[in-house]
Amino acid sequence: MSQVLKFVLPNGVRVVSEPFDSVQSVAVGIWCHTGSRMEQDEQAGISHLIEHMLFKGTGRRSAEQIAQEIEGRGGHLNAFTSKESTCYYARVLSDDLDNALDVLSDMLLNSLFEADELEKEKRVVQEEIRKYEDSPEELVHDLHARNLWRGHPLGRPIIGTHESVGSFKREDCLGYMGERYVAGKTVVAVAGNHDPEATRATVERLLGRLEGDFGLPAEPPERAEPLEALLPREVEQVHFCIGGEGPNSYSEERYSMAVLDALLGGSMSSRLFQVIREQRGLAYAIGSYKGAYREAGAFTIYGGTSKENFDEVRALVRQELERLRTEDVPEEELERAKRLLIGSMVMALESTSNRMRRLASNELTYGREIPLEEVIAAVQRTTPGDVRSLAEQYLDPDAMNLTAIVPG
Repeated sequence: MSQVLKFVLPNGVRVVSEPFDSVQSVAVGIWCHTGSRMEQDEQAGISHLIEHMLFKGTGRRSAEQIAQEIEGRGGHLNAFTSKESTCYYARVLSDDLDNALDVLSDMLLNSLFEADELEKEKRVVQEEIRKYEDSPEELVHDLHARNLWRGHPLGRPIIGTHESVGSFKREDCLGYMGERYVAGKTVVAVAGNHDPEATRATVERLLGRLEGDFGLPAEPPERAEPLEALLPREVEQVHFCIGGEGPNSYSEERYSMAVLDALLGGSMSSRLFQVIREQRGLAYAIGSYKGAYREAGAFTIYGGTSKENFDEVRALVRQELERLRTEDVPEEELERAKRLLIGSMVMALESTSNRMRRLASNELTYGREIPLEEVIAAVQRTTPGDVRSLAEQYLDPDAMNLTAIVPG
C-alpha cells in the first residue's frame, strides 16, 4: 500500500496526501466539517444551498469559467453535502493539480453570492426538492430518518424544505460560512500522482489566510418508541424502510455490522435478496444498508413491492431478522460475506476519487488514517457469535420503525 502523509498548516488546515505514480491523474477535495447536522432548525438546507452557490462565480471567475478551467483541461468538477460534511472536489491530470486547487480555493474563499444568482439558485434547489418528493424510492429514506431521529438534526433532510430554502438571504449564507467554513475544520485530501510537499506548499499559499474553529456538537438523539408511518401517495408500489438504531462511527461493532449487512441484504447473494426476490419474485428492489455518524447509527432494510405482496414481504423480512437473532450464521456463509466485503473495499481503492474520499473521511471522523489492513483484520475477526449478538441488540423486529409510501 502507498504511504499516507499528513500536514497541519499553521492556521489549522489539515492536508492528507496519498501519492502513487501508477496513474496519471489525481483527485483532490476540500472538505469542510459541516453539513445538515450542524444546522439550526431555521437553517435547514443552508449547507446544501451554499454548496450550490460556490459554483456561481467569484471575483476572479464567472460560473462558466469555473467549469471551463477544470473541464477544459480534461478534468471533472463537482461537490456534495452530507449530514456531517461538505466537499468540493476535482479529478484532473497530474499536471493540473495546482490549477484545480486554485479553482477550488477561489470558490471557497471568494464566492460572490450575488443577490440575483442566489434567488435563482434557491428556485433551482426548490425544483430539486420537488423532484425528490416525486421519487418515492428516494423520499422514503428521509422520512424514515425523520421517524427514527425525531426532533434531532440527524433526522432532517440535507436538502432542506421549500420554506427554509426560500427564506435564506445573502447575509445568512455568508454568516454561516463565517462560522463553519473555518481553518480548524477544513481538510484538503489528495490522492494520486502528485508531490506531497509541493501540494502542501500550494495549499498553504492558497488557504493560509483561512482562520477560526468551532466545537462539534455532541448530543445523541434520544431513543424514541418505534412507530409505523404509512404515507398514501399516487404510486404503483409500496416503498418501505424497516429499521432502527445501529453502531455509531466510533463503535468497534461497526466492522461486524458491515459483515451482518453483507449477509442480510448487502448484495445479490444476501439472504433478503435470495429469499424475497430470487425464490419468490415478490420484489425488484430489496436490500439493507447501515449509516454511521458521530452521535448515532442506523440499520435499515429497504424494499419496493406491490400492495398485495407487502404483508408477505414484511413477514419474510421478520423471518430473516429472527433467524439472525436465534441461529448462528454458518461459517461458510460468514466467510463468503467477509470475502465480499473485503473485495469491495480493495477494488474501490483502484479509484483515486475513492481513495481521496477515504482519506478525508478518516481524518474528519478519527483524526488519523486507518490502514486498510486494520479494517480487513477487524472484518476477519468477526465470528458467528458476533453477528448473532449484534442481531439481538439491533435487529429486534418489534423495536424497529416502519416507514412506507403506499398507493392511495
